[in-house]
Amino acid sequence: MLNLITGAVQDRSARGIAAAVSRLITSGRLPAGARLPTVRVVAGGLGVSPTTVSEAWRNLILAGAIRTRGRSGTFVAGPLPPRERLRYAQLRGTRVNLPTDLSTGVPDPLLLPDLSAALRRAGDGRWAGSYLDAPVLPDLEAVLRERWPYPAEKLTVVDGAMDALDRVAGAALRYGDHVLVENPAFPPLLDLLQAVGATVVGVPVDSAGIVPEELRRAVREYRAVALFLQPRAHNPTGAGMDAARAAQLAEILLPVPHLLVVEDEHAGDIATAPPVSLGRYLPDRTVHVAGFSKSHGPDLRLAAVGGPAHVLDAVADRRLLGPGWSSRLLQSVLLDLLTDPAAVARVAEARSVYAARRSTLVAALRERGVTATADDGINLWMEVPDQQSALVALAAHGIAAAPGAPFCVSPLAADHLRITAGLVDGGHDDLADVLAAAVFAFRNGVVR
Repeated sequence: MLNLITGAVQDRSARGIAAAVSRLITSGRLPAGARLPTVRVVAGGLGVSPTTVSEAWRNLILAGAIRTRGRSGTFVAGPLPPRERLRYAQLRGTRVNLPTDLSTGVPDPLLLPDLSAALRRAGDGRWAGSYLDAPVLPDLEAVLRERWPYPAEKLTVVDGAMDALDRVAGAALRYGDHVLVENPAFPPLLDLLQAVGATVVGVPVDSAGIVPEELRRAVREYRAVALFLQPRAHNPTGAGMDAARAAQLAEILLPVPHLLVVEDEHAGDIATAPPVSLGRYLPDRTVHVAGFSKSHGPDLRLAAVGGPAHVLDAVADRRLLGPGWSSRLLQSVLLDLLTDPAAVARVAEARSVYAARRSTLVAALRERGVTATADDGINLWMEVPDQQSALVALAAHGIAAAPGAPFCVSPLAADHLRITAGLVDGGHDDLADVLAAAVFAFRNGVVR
């Protein structure tokens, strides 16, 4: 094993050693569970100091590539336990906390609207009623319908966007059904579809969302029963459909009456692109999910779902056997936030701040020769030559990023990392320097 490691190392710095070992692990040449030679043995084989190898090992531990077992030695990370097999659990590029965590995909809490006034006003009890009342407060439903991108036959409120996707999938999908999704796609959605036994087919995206010809091919080759997509602020790429692309996709799907479209509008009011939906063309088979976590707060745990009655009725009927309805107290808070001028202005300010943070970081990376996209939302999708090497390099600087692989239904032409650009409040040039160094640390198979 020592010869394998020393033969792979061309740059004998700590970062170079870590990158070389990470590539051996990724390729399978260092299998899970393999015991690594001691620090002193590797240092002697490479002709470097034990301190250099110790630093390389520390970076690999931070990246989750190797694990120490005290006096038993250091080993290549073994098979993942059941929870960590989920794509969602793999989103964190490291197994430990790092000073700067850009792996999360969550909004900046300082940009969320203040809930104090809304909670005080909701405290008057106007939301309280009978267990048999409608699941959505009538005033909230009226506001939501005014905001809806097409006339939805039915509308309800559930406990967040992923809860909505889970409930729609439970109502509409059966084991073995073919389901079309964007490639790349949001990892928890892929986990969810796997859990219900669906066969997932990835459809490539470009800067305007799903590529029409690729959707046409997928529809032709598979009898898919559903298409899951993100109309705006696609996570992770930031892409968004425009009206022309939506019309193209609807034209392709029009002759496929058995296919249900499920839209995850997760970014909500912090998205800069205009609202768009295939429901404008296919209202009788489009379910639109409007989330408020990114714009108004993850702990509101609310999302609105609108679409054809046969799907929404199935969702509502199944909920009667569980929670019944989403908290009407929180619905009252959301209603207040959607109608209070101060809260509306605060969300608009957050939208502008996120746009500025994204564009500033993308511009700084492009100046350094790094390919990255972040057209909308809070995330940035950065191309890297080698995912594991880039994660190791960033961990060495105390930065955590999300690996791109969990987002991919099938491999893309290049590796990527997802960076939560919305959390970067200043220091864009310094961060861009570190990100660029991680990108170019491995070039032509050589760590530089």
